[in-house]
Amino acid sequence: MEKFLRRFESFMDDFEIRKKLFILYIVCVILPLIVTDGFIIYFVVHSEQTERQHDMENIANAVQYNFTNSINNASGVARNIYMNKYINDFLGKEYENPLEYVTSYQEYFKNVLFDSGFGSDNIIVKMYSDNETIIRGGKFGSLDEITDQDWYEQLQTSETDKTILFLYDKSKVPMVEAKRKIIFAQKLNFYRGDPYEKVLTVEIDYSSLVRNLVKMNYDMPVFICNGNEILLSNEDYNSVGKNFHEFTFQKRVGYSQDMSLYGMDFQIYILKPEMAMVSQMMNSFPVLIISLILVNVILPFILVWGFNRSFTVRISELSEVFQKIDDERLVQIYDVRGEDEIGDLMRNYNKMVARINDLIETVYVGRMKEQEMMVARQNAELLALHSQINPHFLFNALESIRMHSIIKMEYETADMVERLAIMQRQYLEWGNDMVEVHQEVEFVRAYLELQKYRFGDKLSYSLDLEDSCRKFKIPKLTLVTFVENACVHGIESKSKPGWIFVRVFEEGQMLCLEIEDTGHGMEEEQLEDLRIKMEYASIEMLQNKGRVGTVNACLRLKMHTENQVKFHVEGEKGMGMLVQMYIPLQYV
Repeated sequence: MEKFLRRFESFMDDFEIRKKLFILYIVCVILPLIVTDGFIIYFVVHSEQTERQHDMENIANAVQYNFTNSINNASGVARNIYMNKYINDFLGKEYENPLEYVTSYQEYFKNVLFDSGFGSDNIIVKMYSDNETIIRGGKFGSLDEITDQDWYEQLQTSETDKTILFLYDKSKVPMVEAKRKIIFAQKLNFYRGDPYEKVLTVEIDYSSLVRNLVKMNYDMPVFICNGNEILLSNEDYNSVGKNFHEFTFQKRVGYSQDMSLYGMDFQIYILKPEMAMVSQMMNSFPVLIISLILVNVILPFILVWGFNRSFTVRISELSEVFQKIDDERLVQIYDVRGEDEIGDLMRNYNKMVARINDLIETVYVGRMKEQEMMVARQNAELLALHSQINPHFLFNALESIRMHSIIKMEYETADMVERLAIMQRQYLEWGNDMVEVHQEVEFVRAYLELQKYRFGDKLSYSLDLEDSCRKFKIPKLTLVTFVENACVHGIESKSKPGWIFVRVFEEGQMLCLEIEDTGHGMEEEQLEDLRIKMEYASIEMLQNKGRVGTVNACLRLKMHTENQVKFHVEGEKGMGMLVQMYIPLQYV
């Protein structure tokens, strides 16, 4: 534990005081606020969701009960008729003439309270038989009237003797009848004393079912469906003059319940409502959020900001005066304020500055003068360095052109001589030692074209420059110096043809200059000597004989980049060389 605390303390020491205060504010104020408020909102929402889920379940049970009760009322009427022997005998009797049928019909309804036994005014009963002596009309009809009806076909295929069907009457006559119908159908086969088929239908008033569902005043949308059809709803989907709508609210279903009645499957769907508590919170959301931000965010932030200003502003002033050191004297803090530890530190700093300034007067001034002389001497050496640069590769190229002209008698080389003259004038002017990369690459191209006069097919080359590097600036002759070494010491020393590759590209935050050849190569000892010269290039090395051009180029790169340039050299005897120079992008 103690080891962990030490590591944590060391870790925190690396943060600025301003960041520490804001971390404290975030960890001790913002995060607890978010966590606690998040838990409160979660429990409120979860509680209301649970309550709503229970309400939806109760609504579904109530809807199922009322719907089932309505259907069962029709089933009860059908059951009474189904077991009524007088009705069975009336439908199964063969009448000699229509008069006998009408007389029997009137006598039956005169002696039997037929409609009063139904117990409901919202149903219509009608019976059908294939007894041809029965005349159509009233509550009786011929079986031929219904054989093409959907409910009749469903009754015939039903596993039981009864069925229920929601249907939409597409016929246009009569227009006064409701289009949407609920038919409860049952075979009247309880008594089998006659050869006739008898069927009973109980038509339930669709509008009364809708009214009963709407009167329940549920605050959630309720749908009773069969498959994907909306049969009943407390929403605007119950127009008796229109066909049944398709149910398309699957994503909003909060609770569903299945039920099966007389061979027909139904689904009860309860859609999710807007949660009351959440709605109330959303209505008061602006005031609530402004209050929370004011109490829990802004006031603590103002306090932290005040502490931050008290600490960091004065510490920043201390940091600034440490950096504002002129040539000879340290700077004092003139606005010292506060009686805390930082104020004491600022006063002690002023005392230290006064003492150090006294010492500077006696010791440091003399050393500064000596250093100024040293800098002047280095500047003179640098100017001398510029004047010592000898582009001897131009003279070698001129000599190659001259020999080629004498042997081949080709006067076209005059154009190349003119090009060399232009190049020489450009690169011997040291008013500005920097050149854009694309200009340096073009100079390399011109130089290699000149060398092809000398080497012919023995020399091939490839130049690859990334577009993003074209405008970067580097010291003149940086690439040409190493390309010349590749030609003279690599390709010329090898009997077989060779290649020279020049690549300029970005790698991370570095500009990479890469020169590769397939020439003669070097021994490992020579390679190591070259690496040392490139890494430790200095003015003193220019006084020695050897690779003066390489040392010169590396020294100018080191001076230009404040010694931040990196060199990499690879090679193998008989295989070739690879030279890479990495320059930080801030220096190009």
